[in-house]
Amino acid sequence: MRFTDRLTAVLLGREPTPDGFTGTLEDEERVLADSRTRAGEVVLATDRGLWVGDRRIAWHLVSKATWANGALVVVEAVESARHGTVVVLADAPPLRLPLPEPGKVPETVHRRVTGVIHSRQHHDLPSGGAWFVQRRTPEGILLHVRPDPGTDPDEVRVLAEGVGEKLQRPDPA
Repeated sequence: MRFTDRLTAVLLGREPTPDGFTGTLEDEERVLADSRTRAGEVVLATDRGLWVGDRRIAWHLVSKATWANGALVVVEAVESARHGTVVVLADAPPLRLPLPEPGKVPETVHRRVTGVIHSRQHHDLPSGGAWFVQRRTPEGILLHVRPDPGTDPDEVRVLAEGVGEKLQRPDPA
């Protein structure tokens, strides 16, 4: 890293980004930990999300992250429907990131992913089940509904719509 880049980072009160980082941090975004994949791609954990290359996955959209056998496996959630503050999620395919020198990335990812969870509970449904997880997001607390594999998506959609309507109604008390 060039001296001027390091000096600028220190003067702005933030950790410098590693050489080869191709993303663009937001003005107030802080670097918490970094590593590189076996292929040399930068993996960067910030207070806003996990950067892989030039793409950031917001912490509230990480369904699952595990560290085992020298690799971080991240499952990103994708919004499939929204009903007010109720969001139905679907899991994208797992992203496997082999990190030969992980540094603090695994523990930072674990702390950040669990830190955005306000509450969680599982509900059984006739066709399977779904997780209801309240997460802190930049928009405030949202209720994420993540169906179990094999659960009827229409059943989950109808349930999420009903919960969304109840949450939008004023309290009669």
